[in-house]
Amino acid sequence: MQDPSLVRICSAQIASIWEEPAKTLEKAGMLIRHAAASGAALVCFPEQFATGWDPESAKNLEDTGGLIVSSLQEYARSNRIAILGSFRKKGTHLPENTAVVIDKDGRILATYSKMHLFSPAHEQHRFMPGTDLGIFSLGPLSCGIAICYDLRFPDLFRIYAQKGVQVVFVPAAWPQKRINHWELFITARAAENQMYIAGVNTTGTTPVDTYAGCSMTADPHGTIISRANDAEQLVFTDLDPALVERTRQSFPVEKDRKDALYGILSR
Repeated sequence: MQDPSLVRICSAQIASIWEEPAKTLEKAGMLIRHAAASGAALVCFPEQFATGWDPESAKNLEDTGGLIVSSLQEYARSNRIAILGSFRKKGTHLPENTAVVIDKDGRILATYSKMHLFSPAHEQHRFMPGTDLGIFSLGPLSCGIAICYDLRFPDLFRIYAQKGVQVVFVPAAWPQKRINHWELFITARAAENQMYIAGVNTTGTTPVDTYAGCSMTADPHGTIISRANDAEQLVFTDLDPALVERTRQSFPVEKDRKDALYGILSR
């Protein structure tokens, strides 16, 4: 029997059908039904899961009324589960690499556009960076969103922690060739900020790269508590909001920070 004090999440490690959002969404629908039947409060998909991540693509751009978001809203309503997915959002000048959170009633709870664009692949030339946080509540959990390359920038996660966030979801398209960094940064961001980090990665091969899978969640101590291999799969993890608060209270590193001094030294 599921402990009511815990929040069950599902990491949906899915391989995209390249630039075929309708087909990928059909596959995602089956996973969403399974996640809901298994008691998950939220299912999170990888970065640009419906199309595959492409730092140079101007295809399949949508707003929040497009195929991807509207399909996720219908899946959320019909399965009574929250969903986190990401897509290429139309922008004023350039599109944004945007994550959207939809509650079990099909309403949009939050959006977050990738703040740190992946310059080694020239993503910054085709997309606009986000400038806002993505914070939402999932029952008793305060949640944040980051996307893939954001994981390399600890300041973003520090800000989330200062705002009381207890788990950050990180949808990603993290390649096989840098998989050692994936685990390193997930565990580091979790331990540094005494929060859960749920990294949800894609798998398989696209014209851009070969992906590692290895979706994983680290607890507030930086310990990996769930992990996928490199195949398509669902990974379920029960999160304990009280553990975050106990960890922060019993080992209060926040009070030992020297923010004023850091500001002086960085000049």
